[in-house]
Amino acid sequence: MAIVVSGVAYLLLLSQKPALPDGIAAGNGRIEATEVDITTRYGGRLASVLSKEGDAVTFNQVLAEIDSKELDAQLRRAQAEVRRTEQERNFANAVIAQRNSELSLSKKDLERSKGLYENDNISLGRLERDETAVETAKATLAAAHAQLSNAEAAIEAAIANTDLIKTQRDDRVLRAPINGRVLYRLAEPGEVLPAGGKVLTILDPTDIYMTLFLPTRQAARVAVGAEARIVLEGVEEIAIPANVSFVAPRAQFTPKEVETRTEREKLMFRLKIQLDAEFLAQHPALGKTGIPGIAYIRLDANAVWPAFLPSEVSLQ
Repeated sequence: MAIVVSGVAYLLLLSQKPALPDGIAAGNGRIEATEVDITTRYGGRLASVLSKEGDAVTFNQVLAEIDSKELDAQLRRAQAEVRRTEQERNFANAVIAQRNSELSLSKKDLERSKGLYENDNISLGRLERDETAVETAKATLAAAHAQLSNAEAAIEAAIANTDLIKTQRDDRVLRAPINGRVLYRLAEPGEVLPAGGKVLTILDPTDIYMTLFLPTRQAARVAVGAEARIVLEGVEEIAIPANVSFVAPRAQFTPKEVETRTEREKLMFRLKIQLDAEFLAQHPALGKTGIPGIAYIRLDANAVWPAFLPSEVSLQ
């Protein structure tokens, strides 16, 4: 009931404001901010949540962790597989060295046999056996090289599997993607979350804005980047500097929850008014989401702000 009375009083106060000068438009809205959900990439049991609602967090700060005992075991097994395949490569290299020696010996035997055969000291059969031995040695050497290639491919596969498990384990550590403030803590340690399960929601303090709607006759005169001022309920003595960051390209029916200064318009244009980030960094209390307020927008760069509009807080 108190909220209803407050809202009615606020609208009455708004209606009692003097008429706006030409070149100035105004609309009601609420402070909003970009929200970033911290979610799990893989399902699992939540081991810890290191931030609570209201905490300020910095980029890359660890916010929560998913239990990774199973992945740790998989990683140890994958690393053992890498070592095993490396031993296979070492064995293949040793076999190649042995086959090279055998081939070299077979070639020498063949050369001697050729000389002896030419002098009729050995039979043709002996010469042919030495020739066959050389060909056999070449074949076994080729097989040893193939074994080495298989071992090297196995090493690459084992290393790739290890890297994959490491990536999956790293993804179980949830970090802050931005500097911000925790808005909601949505899960607690011990809960089993599916892939994509939400753990925290963070507000981006550099992207705080107000959405409002203006009728066509005013929206047509609004330029992106136009100067604006926002007066929040409860702190009417302060005008927050802002700029128009978005103007919808087409009109829409006015949402039911939107109140206008006059009668409701059927078709309105949605605007996004971006609050000055430097100003809010020095006055963070003014950047709380959900607070209703009034945005005043310059339709004409030379328009004079209304006399009743308070001066913004000095940035000094």
